[in-house]
Amino acid sequence: MTEKLFRLGDHGTNVKTEIMAGITTFMTMAYILAVNPNVLSQAGMDPSAVLLATCIASFIGTVCMGLMANLPFALSAGMGLNAYLAYTVVLGYGYTWQTALLAVFIEGVVFIILSLTKVREAIFDCIPLALKKAVSVGIGLFICFIGLQNAGLAVDSATLVSLIGFRDDFSTAGICALLAVIGTLGMAVLYIKKVPGAILIGIIGTWVLGIICELIGIYKPDGTAYFSLIPSFSMTDFSSLGKTFGKCFDVDFNDVGIFNFIVVVFSFLFVDLFDTIGTLIGVSTKAGMLDKDGKLPGIKPALMADAVATTAGAVLGTSTTTTFVESAAGVGAGGRTGLTAITTAFLFLASTLLAPVFIAIPSFATAPALILVGFLMFSTITDIKFDEKSFASAIPAYLCIIAMPLFYSISEGIALGVISYVVINLACGKRKAINPLMYVLAVLFVLKYIFL
Repeated sequence: MTEKLFRLGDHGTNVKTEIMAGITTFMTMAYILAVNPNVLSQAGMDPSAVLLATCIASFIGTVCMGLMANLPFALSAGMGLNAYLAYTVVLGYGYTWQTALLAVFIEGVVFIILSLTKVREAIFDCIPLALKKAVSVGIGLFICFIGLQNAGLAVDSATLVSLIGFRDDFSTAGICALLAVIGTLGMAVLYIKKVPGAILIGIIGTWVLGIICELIGIYKPDGTAYFSLIPSFSMTDFSSLGKTFGKCFDVDFNDVGIFNFIVVVFSFLFVDLFDTIGTLIGVSTKAGMLDKDGKLPGIKPALMADAVATTAGAVLGTSTTTTFVESAAGVGAGGRTGLTAITTAFLFLASTLLAPVFIAIPSFATAPALILVGFLMFSTITDIKFDEKSFASAIPAYLCIIAMPLFYSISEGIALGVISYVVINLACGKRKAINPLMYVLAVLFVLKYIFL
């Protein structure tokens, strides 16, 4: 059954590997179950309702990805997009969270239409292979940076970011950062020795070390920024979902400026479009899923799954649901088919029953997986040619790579890569190297910086 549905043999994988990869992907994404309710509650939304909406939307989107596209990618409420909804649209612009969810719903409907008309697929295909490789490298650095932050190793400072002082607050931040270092080194050793499920073992092992430290008193939860690592087994209040379900349609347009609302919708569209495309490019490049022309077979259903998830998520009561870059963790663990996605999806569904258990997975335990997978994706840099004959594509690739971690955005990296690629190749008389659609993308990116 699984062989016929997911063609495991054709992809050189098996059921055990796919399930382990799916679990690994979920473990690296589980932080969203704690973070998303916290972020969206700042906009006035009920945290329990957001948690349930996030779990169910993730399940719907990831199942669609697994069955429709047979790809090992998981979806959930996108980081950055949730902050944009809460802090910019609601707290900044003064819209209600219901209006913000309506903008997300409309974005999803537009994406469904674009996916049916192959516009998003055409955008994916027009990006030069060198930039696609650069996206993979840039995402590697980006998720490594996220991992360093989640671990508490990279902290704010006068130089924007610096290494944590381990002795400062050792019983809280210091020990968490130290455990993340130990977990990263242990996970790396397991991976080098080709231990099956090395990434997952590393996550659980780091978490267990944290629990041991708490039990013997080395780690001390303060109840504010640092909580108990020992999971509780209380159930979730399912009735709370009614506080957000369908509320995106409860909007009084007399209180909504139509032009500003269109700008908000377009902003969601723009960021989600290129974050999703960037993630698909980066993860599929590292997994060796692109064909000889740099195209991803099955890209159309993958984009459709993403659009359906966004629309469903808005109705349920969560911000834009998008393909997660943490899917790279599952790919790094050997995931190659939709069975990986299906496994992750059902874990999201199960988390509605025991959400407190999954929320207890500390960020310092999943951080080593992001750091290691960042390395695996960074290794794609060797596929980019940096000789003088290739400077016209290598320099845009370089700008794309450094922009993602430094500007904390996949879409910004793609924007700088596209704009610089078009400008440099035009100026150097290499017009034949530019796909006509790249001109359109470059202009749109420039307009974005002018008006958004």
